[in-house]
Parts: sequence; C-alpha cells; structure tokens
Amino acid sequence: MTFIEPRMMETKLYKKSETNPIQSDELSSLSAELQDELQRILHFWSTEAIDTEHGGFLGQINYLGKKCDKAPKGAILNARILWTFSAAYRTTKNEGYKKMADLSFHYINNHFVDTKNDGVFWEVDYLGNPVNKRKQAYALSFAIYAFAEYYRATHNTESLKSAKAWFQILEDKFWDTRYLGYIEALTETWSPIDDMRLSEKDLNAPKSMNTHLHILEAYSNLYRVWPNDKLKNSILNLLDIFKHRIIDKSTGHFNLFFDMDWQVKSSAISFGHDIEGAWLLHEAAEVIDDKAYIESIRKTTLNLVDTTLREGMDKDGSLFNEYHHNIYDKDKHWWPQAEAMVGLMDAYQIEPKEAYLTAIYKLWQFIQTHLMDRVNGEWFWRVDENGKTEHTDDKVGFWKCPYHNTRALMELIQRIKGLEEV
Repeated sequence: MTFIEPRMMETKLYKKSETNPIQSDELSSLSAELQDELQRILHFWSTEAIDTEHGGFLGQINYLGKKCDKAPKGAILNARILWTFSAAYRTTKNEGYKKMADLSFHYINNHFVDTKNDGVFWEVDYLGNPVNKRKQAYALSFAIYAFAEYYRATHNTESLKSAKAWFQILEDKFWDTRYLGYIEALTETWSPIDDMRLSEKDLNAPKSMNTHLHILEAYSNLYRVWPNDKLKNSILNLLDIFKHRIIDKSTGHFNLFFDMDWQVKSSAISFGHDIEGAWLLHEAAEVIDDKAYIESIRKTTLNLVDTTLREGMDKDGSLFNEYHHNIYDKDKHWWPQAEAMVGLMDAYQIEPKEAYLTAIYKLWQFIQTHLMDRVNGEWFWRVDENGKTEHTDDKVGFWKCPYHNTRALMELIQRIKGLEEV
C-alpha cells in the first residue's frame, strides 16, 4: 500500500526572505503552546469522557463537568473521537492514545455499525442499543474519515475494508445521478425519508454545503490510504460542485442549503464553514495531486480566507458565528476559532502575507483567554461578543467533540514544523 503524506507537508512552503518574514521565535513559541494544549485536551477526553460503566465514551458532560451517564450517544461524536485519537497516535506515537483509538473503534463496530442493512446508525442509547437507525450521509462521511485515519495509524485492515464499503454506499445510495451531488438522508433500509435534517436548527433541504464538505474531507483522507481511480473521480466531482454550485460568486461565501436541482434555499453565511472549507478544498486538490485544480483552488482558498477576515472577524481577532438577514450572530463558537487558525496558516503557506500570521497569533490569544476552561477542562462551546461564557452548553455532547480543536492544533504543529525545516 502506498501512503500519501499529510497535506500540510505537501503545500509549497516559502523560504524566509524580505517579502516572507517567517517569525521563527514566535512560531516556535506558538508551537510549544499548541502542543501543551493538545495534551491537555486529549487528557480530558482520555480521563473524563470515558464511559467506565457501559463502554465507549459518555454521550454528555455539561458545562460544569457533570457526567450524564445515561445520555444517548451519537455517531458523529463517536466517529470524531476515533479520528482524534487515531490522528494523535499517528502523529505522536503515544501508546495511550492508541488505547483510546482502539476503545473507540471497537465501540463503533459493536454498536453503531448496522450489520443487517449496512451503514451506521445515527444514535444509540447509553447502553449501546440503536434508538435512531436513520442513515445520514453526514454520519457515513465521518465514519469513513475516522476509519481511514484509524487505518493510517494502526494498519488495521478491517478498518480500511469498512471505509471502502461505506464509500460505495455513499456512491450507490446517496449520489444524485440527475442533478449530481449527495442527498442528505435515508431510512434504515435506504428508502426516502421526509425529514432530512442533521439537527433542529437546520433547514429540511435535500442537499447541503455541510454534508458535501465533510464527504470531501472523508474522501480525501480515504484517498491517502486507498488511491483508487473511482474515489479520485468522486473527489473531482465534489470540487466541481463547490466551484459551480456551492460557492456564491457574488458574495464569495458558501451557500448552505439547496433543493435537489441546486436552487439555493438559504441566505445565511457561516464564517466558520467558509474558512474551514477554504483549507479542506485545498487539501483535496493536493491529496489527489491534480495540478490544474491545485492552482485554481488556491485562488478560491485565498478568496474565502480574505473574505472571512474582512467580513467575519471581530476587532479582538475572533470569528463571529453567522450573518443572516443583515444581522450578525456575534457569539464566538469554539469550532470556527479552531478552523480559522488552520485556514489562516494554509493561506500563509500559499501566499506568505504577514497579516495571516498576525491574525493567527491574535486568534490564539482570544482562544487562550476566553475559550479554554482552566477549571473543568476542554474548551467552552461559545462566548458572547464580550467574551462572557454561555453557561448552558455541553462540554461533551452530540455535537461537542474533540475533533475541531485537536485537529487545528495538530495541523498547526505540523505546518509550523514544515515552515521551520525549509
């Protein structure tokens, strides 16, 4: 098997010059802080989030650190935990992280995998019994993403076999052969379903930016360990969909929800998705090593990042949540701040403007000051415009996971290492 190195080591890195003032001391200091925080978050999930009574990981811990041992468990949370510890083991070789990855892998296999109809269940109860058996493309994408990463870390062939099978299910069951793209959801037995929403806050639309972005992310990771021609073609199709259907040429943002024929159903702007998508699109083009797409996507990446800096950044360097109906949602959620750091570093590696580094330092300071919970561990879900913590959100939950922040930390650590080695 031929392994493809992580994207952060493939991106062109610019040497230090008068036009590229790489601040080696500042970057080294930043890297050390990132490594400390990575260990702190992983320690939380390795100690506080394990379900010692029923197996796997807890479905909920509230903002005060109270464990809700009978909370249901979601496919997204569990897949993201598996990805996190697999990537942590792969990059650090810490055997403790491998034990956590093994624990997560076996729990997903034993409780979330549908052995009768294939695919993965959306939700199980605290005992591991399925309570929502619907088949969501989003959940399958994260299962692929996590199992491909587990294979990268451990060479477990069962994991790769499952990831390949789920890729085929997405292509066979969810791909729209008429209008292209992937539909959102089906029933347990792969029949049409009326309510396709990921959550109550989402529109009930048959196609979304969010699902397409994470299918692209999953396929990119799978291609690293399985450079299959059909998989490559699917990645190219997804890049085309983003270029021609999802990116709004008039605003420079992602459109979020669509009808089957790609008629836009929402005018909301998600700044976190814009800057997360910026680097994930670039990653996909580089993973498949398509030269023409790399050059094209780099322009798209920089435009998405620059637009986010211009329209979505507060004066303190943090990222607003959304903009809709001419009104800003000025809360600062944890995951857009994490993704913005990666997007900014990716932009710097493409075009070494000092403004991108300055924005990273400023954002990191905001995260340290306002989002890190120094008492109960992990990061708060969100703070308001003034940095006040919202004391109603979970620390661990169906959507509160270690994937965004640990991935950002690992990405930046590796990218800084690459910059310093040039």
